[in-house]
Amino acid sequence: MKQQAEKIDELRLRISREELVGRIMKILPEDGVLDVLQDITLARSSKVTERLHSVFTPCLCIIAQGSKQVLLGEEEFRYDSGHYLISTLDLPIISHVAEASKEKPYLSCRFTLDASIVASVMMESGIETGKNGESVKAMDVSSIEADLLDAVVRMMRLYDSPEEGKILAPLIQKEIVFRLLKGEQGKRLSHLLPSSGDTRRISKAVQQLRANISEPLRIENLARELGMSVSGFHHHFKSVTAMSPLQFQKQIRLQEARRLMLGEDLDAASAGFRVGYEDPSYFSRDYKKLFGAPPQRDIAKLRSNFAV
Repeated sequence: MKQQAEKIDELRLRISREELVGRIMKILPEDGVLDVLQDITLARSSKVTERLHSVFTPCLCIIAQGSKQVLLGEEEFRYDSGHYLISTLDLPIISHVAEASKEKPYLSCRFTLDASIVASVMMESGIETGKNGESVKAMDVSSIEADLLDAVVRMMRLYDSPEEGKILAPLIQKEIVFRLLKGEQGKRLSHLLPSSGDTRRISKAVQQLRANISEPLRIENLARELGMSVSGFHHHFKSVTAMSPLQFQKQIRLQEARRLMLGEDLDAASAGFRVGYEDPSYFSRDYKKLFGAPPQRDIAKLRSNFAV
């Protein structure tokens, strides 16, 4: 009986995956990224990509075809069409498409995770995600289940039916959250909720570090504001984000400086000062360590790539 159920699930997964591939290919006939429906982003690439530095906001990532690699701190996550990835905090990451070709392009869809919807579904369903005090990493990969992928496909069908989407999209969005809460990653969604547990304290710390990016990092003050010991804060922060508070701050500072130089045409010294670096030489050293080249050379390379 169990084997029969597993075979049925495998068949459902294959059928849903094939439909998802077809729908993304139709919506995105060329390589690129496109926002569709409500809080959904599609991506397509016909080749393996270079490493991309970015800040992941809370989301669910589903791959229809190909595979992707994500580096969070020193931890590596690789997922494909048989797995999904969840991120529940604003995390600085390095990622790249690891498997793609013209014949079989990388295809994915990214769903924004809304804290209010997670809270609503939890209250309506009575699902509990575990003890608030547990430190659960804010990113992980799990095997995708047939019911979850089915809901994703039904959401994508609404792209062709805008009128139906107005009514059905919010319902399917809640179903997707429900499936996540019932699955292996349910505990991870507790990061999005206004509870008093350690994971929520770390979520507040992440928000403060991002909001006050140019301010000096005073661990003692931050830990005291959150009602935690310094050692406890360090331990839980690394448990959730896979990096120390200083490493986290350094990555988001450097990524913001890169954005300022590229988007607002600031020079390296000005960009570094804007994000909290007082010494340009320290800024250049840290920048090269993260991005692989000094600021001026890295920005020139990025601009030449965009011009192609």
